[in-house]
Amino acid sequence: MSRRFTLDGSEKLERHLEKVCDAVRDGVKTLIPASKLEGLALAGGYGRGEGGVLVTEDGDAPYNDIEFFVFIRGSTFLNERRFKRALHALGERLTPSAGIEVEFKVISAAELRRAETSMFYYDLVMGHRWLIGDDHLLRGCAHHRNASHIPLREATRLLFNRCSGLLFAKERLQSPAFTADDADFVARNIAKAQLALGDALLAAEGRYHWSCRERHRLLGADEAVRRHHAIGVEFKLHPHRSNESRETLAELHADVTELARGIFLNIEARRLGLLYATPAEYAKDRLNKCPEQPLWKNILQHLRTPHVPLGVPQPVERHPRESLLHALCLMLWENLLITRERMLAYTTLWHRFN
Repeated sequence: MSRRFTLDGSEKLERHLEKVCDAVRDGVKTLIPASKLEGLALAGGYGRGEGGVLVTEDGDAPYNDIEFFVFIRGSTFLNERRFKRALHALGERLTPSAGIEVEFKVISAAELRRAETSMFYYDLVMGHRWLIGDDHLLRGCAHHRNASHIPLREATRLLFNRCSGLLFAKERLQSPAFTADDADFVARNIAKAQLALGDALLAAEGRYHWSCRERHRLLGADEAVRRHHAIGVEFKLHPHRSNESRETLAELHADVTELARGIFLNIEARRLGLLYATPAEYAKDRLNKCPEQPLWKNILQHLRTPHVPLGVPQPVERHPRESLLHALCLMLWENLLITRERMLAYTTLWHRFN
């Protein structure tokens, strides 16, 4: 694994990110007792050596966020209750000087060994940078190193999140006012979707790879998917603020949204064993779209979540994400009206169950 944080960022940027990591390491050591702290790893693009480089008038700058896994011995549930608030405060304190959002996730080596393979854990195990500890913490995690073990529902979840970004962008494109910040938001979410479409296809085929550049090489011959994925890869590595017009972005948004529709229905047909001619047909089908979670947990989540007006049924015996999937299909690809109330409800639930 490269010891750089970026592929081609300046040495000044590399030194800045090194200082951010030093500050994070020092801060975590003050919060977590040495007897509890197993390790600290930088994950995400910067941990894999493919972090984004934003070119500014003052030189290269970081982009998006920087993600750290804090390995703590014992129950992750109890450790989160004990340390999550302090870690969040540390992240908020370091974010201004870092220039990007500093985020933490609490886990233990034992939990990682027991966990089912996911895209999230695959990326962590295959590409990271240790600030405390080393790869001995990953012993027993061989199952996370095999992309063919990633469940098909992970491809669905990736599409769900990036198509939600397209929905949020659609709302802004339809708003009466359209600012420079709106243009940047829309362009950023389109680029994330462009990358995710190819990534989801690879994950569904068991050929996902931790490197976005290698994923592009592995893509099939579909010209539209390859073209959009190339743009997504370039944006991930070299992001920029968009100054495109509403009309130009709306045209690109429509193109990517239509491509996403076909890929989403194709992957869901493979996952669920049913063909859906349209997103509306998918949304109306009462088949359980999230069967992996037990009934009791679904009910408990609904009891803890206030009912919100999504415009679709929200059965208490089903995972709340199912209602979001249906609402997404109807608002992004069909004619369900995007109202302020409905989008507020969608956003609230999405932040909890994405």
